[in-house]
Amino acid sequence: MSLTASLDASSVTAVPGEETSLPLQVRNSGSTVEEYRFEVAGACAAWTTVEPATLSLYPGSAETVSVTFRPPRDSSVPAGETPFGVRVVPTSDHAEPVVPEGRVTVAPFTEVTAELVPRGSHGVRRGAHKVAVDNRGNAPLTVGLAARSGTDHARISFTRPELTIAPGRAAFSELRVKPGKRLWRGTPVVHTFQAVVAPPAAEGEEPAAPPVVLDGTYQQDALLPRWLPRALVLATVLALILVGFWYGLLRPAVKSAAREAITPEVIASATTGTGDPGGRSAGPGGATPTPTATPTPAPPPKPSTKPAPKPPAKPKPKPSAKPLPPAVPTSAQVQVRDGVGGGSSSGTALSVPAGQAFRLTDIVVQNPQGDAGTVVVTVGEGSRVLSLALENFRDSDYHFVTPILVPAGGQVTMTVTCRKVGRPVNAPAPSRCAASLFLGGTMQATKS
Repeated sequence: MSLTASLDASSVTAVPGEETSLPLQVRNSGSTVEEYRFEVAGACAAWTTVEPATLSLYPGSAETVSVTFRPPRDSSVPAGETPFGVRVVPTSDHAEPVVPEGRVTVAPFTEVTAELVPRGSHGVRRGAHKVAVDNRGNAPLTVGLAARSGTDHARISFTRPELTIAPGRAAFSELRVKPGKRLWRGTPVVHTFQAVVAPPAAEGEEPAAPPVVLDGTYQQDALLPRWLPRALVLATVLALILVGFWYGLLRPAVKSAAREAITPEVIASATTGTGDPGGRSAGPGGATPTPTATPTPAPPPKPSTKPAPKPPAKPKPKPSAKPLPPAVPTSAQVQVRDGVGGGSSSGTALSVPAGQAFRLTDIVVQNPQGDAGTVVVTVGEGSRVLSLALENFRDSDYHFVTPILVPAGGQVTMTVTCRKVGRPVNAPAPSRCAASLFLGGTMQATKS
């Protein structure tokens, strides 16, 4: 082998956001001048370079190149050990490449951001907030949540006092502020507080990142709204005005109208309107009217010896027409395929049997391939219902308020003329145009 290459160390530690270099020894053991290029293999290839990128060596000579690691300071590169290899490739065809291997350890770092949503809340009994914590570091992180109240009249609690967050992820915890006592009425009270997001720290050591402090407020509203006393006063004043209006104006007017309605004639009519026991009523001035003569009743008619006439015969009811059977919901469908330049192709979706009639109410035409051409729907004896261009739709539906009547023996037919075959997405190209027709309506027997 005319090429040897080796790393000065089999492992190296790289700090995110900084550069770390590892020397690589390359020796030309051949008898000719050779040029080499370098390729980094492994998960770290995106942030690893070799300087210089190419190297020319005389026979028997050796030089050192630098393998530089620049891991970015974000969550895309997780902390931990990653294997890598540097492929040393000779430019000549007779030599074989060499791949020295090593391991790079990415150091962990901690970066935390947090947000309180919303910053201010209000309510009668409690305030509701959310604490959103983002782990922008490259290692899993566990943070603790704490709160400090600006007053002694509110209690603050978390639904999740501790959050474990993966790199590049966010976690949420609800924060609730509850006042110590209720506020029945008066000016709203504002309670200030702070939410503290604290990364963990070993005993006797500084925390990996400084704590994040979030300021928030909760406005405690009164149970009774401020406008309620004014509304009660206004309602009381309005009630007093209505009562005074009744007693001052309406009630005297009603009594006066009642007195005027009681006249002497009404009193006399009320006292004499009961009548005597014989059913005769008193005349004017209290005198009883003179009874009139009772007419002599006529003698009863003599019985007739003629037989009584027969009652007229009742007309016989005409037989009612036999009711038609109920309409039956009916649907049908057909698919028609047609090639380019071969004329038109037709297909029959429905043929109406003898003694029945079909009422067409719904039509759905589909062009799933996105073909170009024309489609014509006819009913009965070639009566055209629809004429559409295929390139203008994929799915098109039509609903008729007044049904289209297809008599017995009639057909519903679709005719397709293909001009250009479409091509569905992520599917092989079809050879012919394809369109589908779906129809719906009711089928009912006709009178014989």
